[in-house]
This record gives sequence, structure tokens and C-alpha cells, in this order.
Amino acid sequence: MQVTRFSIDPGFPVAPVDPRLFGSFVEHMGRCVYTGVFEPGHPAADADGFRADVLDLVRELGPTIVRYPGGNFVSGYRWEDGVGPLEQRPRRLDLAWRTVESNHFGIDEFLRWCGAAGVEPMVAVNLGTRGVAEATDLLEYCNHPAGTALSDLRRSNGTEKPHAVKVWCLGNELDGPWQVGHKTAREYGRLAAETARAMRMVDANVELVAVGSSNSSMPTFGAWEDTVLEECYDLVDYVSLHNYYEPLDDDVDSFLASGVDLDRAIQAIAATADAVGARLRSSKQIKLSVDEWNVWHHRHFSGQHALDWADRRELIEDRYDVTDAVVVGSLLISLLRNADRVAIACQAQLVNVIAPVMTRPDGPAWRQTVFHPFAQAARHARGTVLRVEPRGPVVDTARFGPVPVVDATATVDPKTGDLTVLAVNRSRTETVQMDADVRSMPGLRLAAATTLTSDDPTTRNTEEQPDAVT
Repeated sequence: MQVTRFSIDPGFPVAPVDPRLFGSFVEHMGRCVYTGVFEPGHPAADADGFRADVLDLVRELGPTIVRYPGGNFVSGYRWEDGVGPLEQRPRRLDLAWRTVESNHFGIDEFLRWCGAAGVEPMVAVNLGTRGVAEATDLLEYCNHPAGTALSDLRRSNGTEKPHAVKVWCLGNELDGPWQVGHKTAREYGRLAAETARAMRMVDANVELVAVGSSNSSMPTFGAWEDTVLEECYDLVDYVSLHNYYEPLDDDVDSFLASGVDLDRAIQAIAATADAVGARLRSSKQIKLSVDEWNVWHHRHFSGQHALDWADRRELIEDRYDVTDAVVVGSLLISLLRNADRVAIACQAQLVNVIAPVMTRPDGPAWRQTVFHPFAQAARHARGTVLRVEPRGPVVDTARFGPVPVVDATATVDPKTGDLTVLAVNRSRTETVQMDADVRSMPGLRLAAATTLTSDDPTTRNTEEQPDAVT
């Protein structure tokens, strides 16, 4: 049997684990909202129409922050349509996913759902078809105490106290030509700066995320961030990064090594941000918000041009197998390994749409295979990330060259002394023994070891067999 060895030493910390690394994402897309988190009339629905069975699984999954309402959806969204009495809310065309949006679930419902789920909200504003005024209006509606038209509208709609939303995204993927309101980097950077400046006038305590690259394969990757941050560096706190992974040309070995690509993307954008900061002689450091990441079998999606104007449809409801779960585990390891720069990360999405939780309308909810690595990391990876450098066998990949078979990181909780080691085996054929040297941490004892595995890497959890992989 092959052996991988590494040392774990609290004298070599990376950074504290920001709890927001374990975030998720709810978008008005497919069945994420309707028949996902929200299904009035379902046997498990509460008085607000929230599915209690889904809420139970979300609490078990353990996300700490949830981004809303998009995603591509937000770039054509009018937030005002989703507040007030249901019978007065207009039906609108959603240009992003070519559906008809009922607006029966809006910002107030989402924020109540966040309270029920025990998660922090992260709200995106529309900088595609809208701008500064609409962004500050939404912030005033959510966060201003009382005494203005918008804050009093919130109170009349049933929320007396301010929602106190802290984290705000200044648009979504506006570098992408598919985005409604697509902009050049200079156009977006100036709009982001103006919006950020105005939002801080409404609420000085907000934390703001500038739009970064839609993925690291974009031809403008890096150059986009350089130009955008040149305009808004001292006005924002984070720059976003989105990346999805799938096996290309049936190259499973490279797919299993996707964490290498995420590491490189994070480090490239961090370096770009630092270069802008140095050029501007700024003393602040921009953190990264990796607020869309996941495995997505994109080749199965034909694109919105093929869609009609349905009220609701199934969209990108990937059924994940054990191999996908291994990749998700490795991506989580990459996020933790870069905890010195990544402060927020959101697995996209939460329910039904490339999601860890699946539902059936009027039926059950269940955990996909990718649920388990996220839940384990969110539950146990606390405290400080420690530097881990595995030494052992490698696997040759077409995309990334030779990569370590074992991908690993570790965290130590200074309050409890608990040490957590997270590791994945990227080999499709070999079992690997893992030896961790913890001599620098005397007194440790093994409390628990949890393994997700299967004799068949294509095994999936289904409605009929929800616990085939645990």
C-alpha cells in the first residue's frame, strides 16, 4: 500500500477559519426557491410556507451565510416587486432563466427564512439594469430603523426592527456577455465605486463585495479585477471569484485534481488585488469572496436560449455521485488552505439546483453525496488552519501535471484543543495510507474518524435510496 506522510504543527498557521467560508446560495432559478426552500401547501410547510424538512437538512448541513437572490437573476430583478401583500405583487419576466417570476418569495421572506435556518444573509443588488438609487433604496428598506418612506414600508410589511444585513454584493458576473447589463471593467468599476460610496452613506457598517471574474477561464481573468479594483479599491471589502468544475472529455483524473485550479485562481486574484493596492499606496488588503463554487456538469445544460417562459421548471438538477463528493471535499480543502485570503465562500446552490439538498414537489427531501463533505467541514473545521504539505505518491493529470494523490489540510481549535484533519484520496484505483506526524501536539488522542467511500464511484443518493452514500 502506498503511504502519504505529513506533519502538523501549530507553529505553522495559515489563518483563522472565517465561519463565512461555509456559505451557500439561494437564487430564483429552477426549483431552488419554489418547491425548494418555499412550498406553501406542502405537508411539511410552516406558516410562512418554508419547508420544515428542508430547514432541518439545512441546519444539519451547517451553512453560515447564504447569498440571495442571484446569480444571473439579480441583474434584471426589481426588489420592490417582492414586498407587500402577495395579491399585489406583479408577475414579471425573468430574463436570466426565461421564466415568469411570481414574486411570492422576496426579500422579507428570505430574511425570515434566514432567521429560521440560523444563517446570516448576503444580499446582491442589481447593477445590471439598475444602479445606485435602487441599491440604496433596498439598503434603506432593510437596514434603516424608521421614519422614512422605505423603512416605514418595511415596518408596515411586518418587520418592525431593521434586518441589519451586513454583507452586500455589488451586482453579479457583469464581466460575462450572457449577463443582463453586461459591462466593461471600467464601466463596472466606476458604477461599483459610486454605489459603494452611496451605500456607505446609508449604512457605514456594510461590507461590500465587488464583482470579480465569472470563472478563471474568462479571457479577461485578472485584467478585469485589475481595472475594477483600480476604481473602487478603498470602497469595497472583497472581490468575488466564481468557479465550477466538471470532468472534461471524460478526464476524471484532472477532475479529481480540480482543487489545484481553485488554488491557482485564488492566488492569482489575491496577487492582482495586492498589486492594485500597492499601486494605489493603500494600507488595506482586499479579501476574496468565492461566492459561487461547486461541481456542475455544465455540458448537460443547453442554455437559456432553449427555454420558454414557464412559471417553474427543473434546471441543472445534477445528481451527484461519490466522485463528485470527493471533488467537493478537495475544493473545501482549497478554500481552507487559502483562509488567509478567502473570507467568504458560497457553494452554489443550496436546494435542487446543483445542490446538496434535493426535494420532490409535495414529496420528500434528501441529501446528495456532496452534502456530506460540506457538513463535515462546516461542523469540524474550526479555529486556525495549519499548513499541511503531503509527501507521497502523485497522479499524472492531463490538465495539471503531477499532483499529490492525497489532498489535505488541518485545523486546530484553540478553545478546545481539537485537531481536525480533512483529506481526500484522488486516486481512482489505489488505497493510500495516511501518516500524520503530530509530535508537536502532545496529549492528542483519536476521538473520531469519518470516511465517505463506496466500492462504486458512480453511486448516487436518490429519492428511493436516500442513504446509499453516507
